[in-house]
This record gives sequence, C-alpha cells and structure tokens, in this order.
Amino acid sequence: MKKIVVLTGAGMSVESGLSTFRDADGLWENYPVSRVATHEGWEADPEYVNNFYNMLRKKLVAAKPNEGHRLVAKLQEQYDVTVITQNVDNLHEMAGSKKVIHLHGELMKVCSSRDVDNPKYQKMLAAPNLEVAPGEKAGDGSLLRPFIVFFGEGVPNISIAAEEVSKADIFIIIGTSLVVYPAAGLVQYTRRGIPIYLIDPNAVKAGPDVEHIQKGASEGMKELSKRLME
Repeated sequence: MKKIVVLTGAGMSVESGLSTFRDADGLWENYPVSRVATHEGWEADPEYVNNFYNMLRKKLVAAKPNEGHRLVAKLQEQYDVTVITQNVDNLHEMAGSKKVIHLHGELMKVCSSRDVDNPKYQKMLAAPNLEVAPGEKAGDGSLLRPFIVFFGEGVPNISIAAEEVSKADIFIIIGTSLVVYPAAGLVQYTRRGIPIYLIDPNAVKAGPDVEHIQKGASEGMKELSKRLME
C-alpha cells in the first residue's frame, strides 16, 4: 500500500469556521501573540492565557470537520495515510483520520506548566468541562496550562514528522503558506521524484517540483482525490 503524508495548516480549518492566526482579522489582531502564545506571556499572566484558550475550546466544540478533512480521511481506503498538522484543533480526528501528528500541540489537552511533555500530567478536556479555572493545578502541583507549543519552545514532534515525510510516496500540503518553520522545512525530507501537491487558494512560493492546486481545502481535495482514488 502506498504511503501518503498530508501536511495541513490553518487554511485547512478555515472552512470549518475557525479563524486563522495570521490573516487580516485573525486572532493575533485581537490578542497579542506576546501575551497568549509565549512563555513570557504565560509567566506574566497565566489566567489571561488560560482564558484565551478556554475561549478557543468553546469555538472548537461548535466546529465540525469540513469536506476537505473528510476527503483526507477517505484516502485511508486506498492508502496508508499520516496527517501532520500545524493546527491545534482535533478536526482531522473527528473526520476519521487515524494517524495524526500534532506539531503545535492540542487545544483540547492541558498539561503541567513545569513538565509540559510528560503524559502523566496531561489530560484531555471535553464538553461541557472546557475551562481551566484560575489557579487550577496539574498532578505535579504546577499550574495547569494549555498543551500548546508557545513561540520560542521546541517542537517535540518535528523529528517524528520528518521521518514520516521521508517515507512518503505522495506528499500533500494543504492550507499552509510554507513560511512557518520548522514545519515549512518538512518538504525537504521528501524522496526525490515523488509527487508533491500544494492545495492553497493563495499564491505560494513553491518549488518547481510542486504542483499547486490554487483552490481552498475542500475544492482542492475534491480535485486531487478524484485523481488519487481512481
């Protein structure tokens, strides 16, 4: 069975009603990155940071996977598919994707602020209990914080993602500008000569070996899945 690796960014979830962070009127317009997505912001005001992610969780539980998510999951009928996502939502899992690697963390998880990557102190939140209360502690006695990779923190899953990309027979990139590193560097791990498809409605600087389907996630995946699922 051929292996497909799919790398997805913010544009994958836009059609599900989730704001991107960087676009005009994105979340960074209203919430300064320095306050909600850095270690310094967390140290200065953990309650403000937790309130921001409490709000995002409420938006996420109201969202549903779009056709793009569902078509990515449908590829599993004929291929071994791994999804690598820069998104912190769980819409790929909700659509049925079995193998999902989250590069930037998971919005529905919270963790220890002292030992972020220790699964012993991580927990998954679910409706209706979506909020971290002020002063709420993890199992190790430190404050509970969002399981999100803040700016300046390492990306623990990047080496796992690179290993997956290096085994791909087909590489698909959806809804990412390829400017955010280290994720943007994953394309360099592809084996020479494999098909690489980029689905994005915007003009993106992609290499000569990349076929750009200039459409949104759902329309682009409709076009590509017809070709791949023949």
